[in-house]
Amino acid sequence: MPAVTMDKHKDGDFFVDYEDKVFEDVQAEEGQKALVTFHTVAFEGSIGLVNILNAIRLNRKGFETSILLYGPGVTLGIQRGFPTLGDAAFPGHQNFADNLKKFMSEGGKVYACRFALQALYGHGEPSLLDGIIPIAPQDVLDLKLIHVRDNAVIVDTWTV
Repeated sequence: MPAVTMDKHKDGDFFVDYEDKVFEDVQAEEGQKALVTFHTVAFEGSIGLVNILNAIRLNRKGFETSILLYGPGVTLGIQRGFPTLGDAAFPGHQNFADNLKKFMSEGGKVYACRFALQALYGHGEPSLLDGIIPIAPQDVLDLKLIHVRDNAVIVDTWTV
């Protein structure tokens, strides 16, 4: 068996050149929009959190950015906690809420489909985080069409 002679990695080491940015830092042109959609279940994978962070970044780049929570995506925008709402039962428990609140505090808009909220997941509008705008199921398609019409950047997230 070959011997491993390298020193053990330690905090502060890095494996990649994280400062080497290949592409230009694109900023929004006047009036550009972005839409990030979520059809994914909270805590079932990383894409919910990753794309909330992408939405925050798009907003900070100057895009008029909206998030659409529909289907199981509405589970990202409901209040949760244990033993009471707002409490973190484990580290990261409030990641969705904290980052959606940050996004909205920086001017982003979050929409949640009322059909998915009630018919699929048994929640009402009072279950949504403050600032999330409930919309009719017919508005889901129209919100997407508005962004297509306006040549927006659209990031669709769909997991099953």
